[in-house]
Parts: sequence; C-alpha cells; structure tokens
Amino acid sequence: MKRIIVLINCNDRQGIIASVTNFIQQQSGNIVYIDQHVDRENSMFFMRLECEFDKATFSVEKFEENFAETFAEKFNMNWQLFDADLKPKMALFVSKYEHCLYDILSRYSANELDVEIPLIISNHPDLEYIANSFNIPYYYIKVTKDTKEAAEDLQLKLLQEYQIDFIVLARYMQIVSSKLIEDYTNHIINIHHSFLPAFPGAKPYHSAFARGVKIIGATSHYVTEDLDEGPIIEQDITRVTHTNTIKDFILKGKDLEKIVLSRAIKLHTKRKVMVYKNKTVVFI
Repeated sequence: MKRIIVLINCNDRQGIIASVTNFIQQQSGNIVYIDQHVDRENSMFFMRLECEFDKATFSVEKFEENFAETFAEKFNMNWQLFDADLKPKMALFVSKYEHCLYDILSRYSANELDVEIPLIISNHPDLEYIANSFNIPYYYIKVTKDTKEAAEDLQLKLLQEYQIDFIVLARYMQIVSSKLIEDYTNHIINIHHSFLPAFPGAKPYHSAFARGVKIIGATSHYVTEDLDEGPIIEQDITRVTHTNTIKDFILKGKDLEKIVLSRAIKLHTKRKVMVYKNKTVVFI
C-alpha cells in the first residue's frame, strides 16, 4: 500500500471534513488516521490525515491535481502532501556539548528516528570522534565575527549538496542568521536549556537556582530571527528542591534536553506539527 500524509489549514467553515473524507473515498483511499483542530479565536481550521492507496493504481501527481482542483479554490485552502515512506534528511549542527548529539545518534542507530542523517556540521572540531564512531561525515567550519558570513555560505552549500530537508541544532552555540532561516523556515529545530519564555540567556540554570525555583524545564522550538522566540514544538519539566546544587540542575536539565529534542524531531518527521502565527498545532 502507498501511504500519504495530508496537512490542511484554512478558514473554518462547514463541510470541510465531509468534503475531504468523501474525496479520499472517491479516490479509492482508506483513511487510517485523522485529527483536526479549530482555533475559534482566529476561526482557523487545521487537519492531518494519513491515507492508504493501492500502489499499483495510485498516482501522487494525479491526486495532487484533483485535490487542488476540488478544494484549493473552494475553501481557499493551504495544504501539503507528503510521502509517508520517504525519510526526510536531517543535518545536525553541534558545538562542544555532546549529550544531545550522542542521544540523537544512539536513537538513530536503534531505528527510533525515521530520518536519514547525511552529515554533521560544527563550529568546533571537538566532537568529530563521535561522528566517526557512527560513520557520519563531520564538517568543521570555524565561525568568528569576521568569518560568519562565509561560514554560513559554506554551510548552505553543504546543505544543498546533501539535499537536506531540515536542521537540528543539537546545542549549537551560534546564532543562526536570516540567511539560513529564510531557506529553512520552520525547518530548523533548536533545543533551549530552560522552560521558555522564563530564564533566557546563556546561564538559565544559574538564574533559576538564584530564584529558588521548584521546577526546571527544556523547550524545543523552531528557529526564527527573534532569538529563542520561535514556535514551540515540545516542552517538559522536572522538579527540583532546595537540596539540589547547580550541578544537579544541569544534570537534570541535560536529561530533559535530550528527551524534549528527540520528541520534537519525531513530531516534525511524522508531519504532526503545523505552524500558525508563531504558534504550533501539534497532533499527537
């Protein structure tokens, strides 16, 4: 069977679900997953479908053509179609912290992540030994104030050469410029080592410790030009007490970062995240 994923969003109005499901039936398809959400404040409709078709008779091009003619104008619909059998290509950007990189590559080796990882890019040479142990090409591209523009040109060249679909910043300690963001809008995933929007900056655990917080967290979000303010994909927390040290905070935080980032990657690759007005609709 051929499985496809369809994502839809448009102004909310009566008859959308019935029209789409009837269309799938008319195309001899079988819906194996369907979920929808209505943002009543903005009167916006969101839907995700997974459908199966007979491989021998199904044509993606014909389906797209018929779907566009049937719904695009009638409902003024934004929609995307994905081949569920194709694994997206993910590039990893890292610096010197290894915990997220190790976690992602371990999950990748265990077939927990439905992706391909053609390359790893870093602004430091320190973690190349990890990439080598997983037989993944590692590109060290030094980034300084004077070389940042040229470095990003080289990064983009590599991303295009490897036909990368999305990027994961696995504790990449550089600000990504608009050059990359424009080419990969809502396709650059970051992990932030705090529960955004609280305690932003370079030392959130120290700030949290100084405030005597009772929970700490981690946030995975899409990267935008507004630093650490992109649409949030996934978050989680863990409890701390007055007996915990800053070292305890950091160790607990690292565990959260790994878990939250891996969840965000899975949600993105399964096409379960839709972005609207700097927020996300996440289908579980």
